[in-house]
Amino acid sequence: MIVSNDVSRDARVQREGQSLVRAGHEVEVIGWDRQGTESRRDTIGGVKVTRMRNTRLMRVAPSDLFRNPLWWRMAYKEGVKHEFDIVHCHDLDTLQSGVKLKKRKGTPLIFDAHEIFTYMIEEDVSKIVRNYAERMEKSLLRDVDHMITVNGALQDYYRERFDGDVSVVMNCPEEILAEYESPTCEMFTLLYIGTLHKSRFVSELVDVVGSMDDVQLKIGGEAELYDEVERKSQQYDNVSFLGTVPYKAVMPLTKESHAVFCMFDPENRINQVGTPNKVFEAMAMGKPSIVSKGILSGDIVEKEECGLAVEYDEESLRDAIEKLRDDASLFEQLGRNGLEAAKREYNWAHQEKSLLNAVGRFENP
Repeated sequence: MIVSNDVSRDARVQREGQSLVRAGHEVEVIGWDRQGTESRRDTIGGVKVTRMRNTRLMRVAPSDLFRNPLWWRMAYKEGVKHEFDIVHCHDLDTLQSGVKLKKRKGTPLIFDAHEIFTYMIEEDVSKIVRNYAERMEKSLLRDVDHMITVNGALQDYYRERFDGDVSVVMNCPEEILAEYESPTCEMFTLLYIGTLHKSRFVSELVDVVGSMDDVQLKIGGEAELYDEVERKSQQYDNVSFLGTVPYKAVMPLTKESHAVFCMFDPENRINQVGTPNKVFEAMAMGKPSIVSKGILSGDIVEKEECGLAVEYDEESLRDAIEKLRDDASLFEQLGRNGLEAAKREYNWAHQEKSLLNAVGRFENP
């Protein structure tokens, strides 16, 4: 596998790798440790990890736009050293390396699209860069043997662009409560752990909760708004900033909280077709989630009656928090509905079968 992060906080890559190890495969991951803070070699749940660090040239490059070609070359050169039967690339920013390794080694290539890459970058790069990425993906897909993606909306998108089969492996957690449990936090507690980006309504979230009574917010994550959210959180007694949170701590924090926040900007195309991990984690721990109305994650929450889908504004968020805070029977019923949905469908055991079927088609008879 190749992934453009340090693997340590990538729950999807870890789950997929560990599922394949349990099924009898050997799995090695080449990752990109951009900060240089992780060990160069590691083993996580039987999955061997090799982390590449930025070279001197990569450190002086002004952005990832210039670092990525250097990363592709570095990942390819490391991959050549390994013996493998399948190369499995996570997202478009690894696919250049994977195609080269496929041609060099003569192995099948699986492309695991966690999102639509061009949608993800379109607000942060020029139209020229976005169009280039779109053309690059179209060209590289010709060498892909099988695709995996995260939900039905992305499956439909890639079926129009890829001639082969596209499997769905959703980002559902392994850990699911056996039965409903009440929150352990005394005060009504709202939780958000994830990307601290302007399209996630996190800055507004801090201000809304900070002005409310009998509610507390626990918020953590990483990305561009880290400093702003940390600074804002310090202004309110009922907001706790957790910093960067390791994945192993996410589910315990979810379990002790009352509800999970997951409002994404519905005008952003990547959000319209995304299925955030937070929603599935909330289901697994029997907690309702507050999500944006009119996008895929909101549709799932409304269908399963496991949270509140609201308009993307501060007043709607405040109303949703008050509704859950003031009606214990409501948040419990929504939580119970989510837990039942997690047991039925939104769980890793269910998704693992699709992953193993995708890989199994390339096993030698």
